Amino acid sequence: MMNPEKCSVVLVGPQGSLNIGSVCRVMKNFGFSDLRLVTPQADHLDKQATDMAVKAKNLLNDAVVYQSLADSLTDCHLVIGTTRRFGKYREDFLYPEDIVRITKRLDNDSRTALVFGREDSGLTTAELDLCHQFLTIPTSEDLPSMNLAQAVCVCLYECNKGRAVTSAEGSARMLADSENVEAMFQHMRCTLNDIEYLDQQNPDHMLRTFRRIFGRAGLDERETNILRGLWNRIDWLNSQR
Repeated sequence: MMNPEKCSVVLVGPQGSLNIGSVCRVMKNFGFSDLRLVTPQADHLDKQATDMAVKAKNLLNDAVVYQSLADSLTDCHLVIGTTRRFGKYREDFLYPEDIVRITKRLDNDSRTALVFGREDSGLTTAELDLCHQFLTIPTSEDLPSMNLAQAVCVCLYECNKGRAVTSAEGSARMLADSENVEAMFQHMRCTLNDIEYLDQQNPDHMLRTFRRIFGRAGLDERETNILRGLWNRIDWLNSQR
């Protein structure tokens, strides 16, 4: 089941301190405490933020600021990115109630990250590349985009509601952390590029398909190492030509 201590809320480029403070209050409402801020555009310690946080000011004080999304995810094993945009590279969506179903299969030491984008533009395609699963909140087409703090609230409510759900049969898995998975993808990119498998004009087109495939599967450390072994073998064979 979802362990709040092993779940990080990651806000990318938050633009309003009121929203950051509201997110902290929501997190404390549902028992979550690890807030990570990526290049925030507002001061998360200003009066507006602290006023909105109410009794969750400690979460503001303990929040860690990162210069890139990749840096904020290095110790995370499952990364769920939220988005309202559909289309190429953005498919196979989860809904908030699916979070517990996905996370209950994980080892107790696995860390999950819920990633939320900017208030006005959300997450970029490059940022979603770092996410293993995509999540969207079904809303009215009249106004599909939710306020940042409200979106966090919906997701954490579902996580909290599902904490009593019985774990699925079978042993839980410890997935590879995001840093190792991303290193595998970068190795994969170089290898497939060298053997001219990728479109030189748009190499990330095919790679994003592989990211979705492996993201759905969830790679553990052994599987990541096996894939890197495959790329090493292809590299060696290519060097013998």
